[in-house]
Amino acid sequence: MVMYAFLALAIVAEVVGTSLLKSTEGFTRLWPTVACLAAYVVAFVALSQGIARGMQIGVAYAVWAGLGTALIVMIGVLFLGEPISATKLLGVALVIAGVITLNLRGAH
Repeated sequence: MVMYAFLALAIVAEVVGTSLLKSTEGFTRLWPTVACLAAYVVAFVALSQGIARGMQIGVAYAVWAGLGTALIVMIGVLFLGEPISATKLLGVALVIAGVITLNLRGAH
């Protein structure tokens, strides 16, 4: 169960880091850059700890990347003024479907 807690932390940290990217202005602003990079370090350390505790790397990476992508799309639409489209929704649905499929088959 600890491996899932590390995976959840990795997802949250990755989403925070990615959400901060725009505010770094190309890594020219110090504190947003420091926060962004720190979040990515936490994300990779937490992901590696989940894998070290028994999570399959393919499943861990798929869940991390897939849920991170879906959450970033939501944040972009809800908070950053990005447009939503049927194509974007379909893409996110396919990513989530792929993660679910990997978990159904790969976690056992």
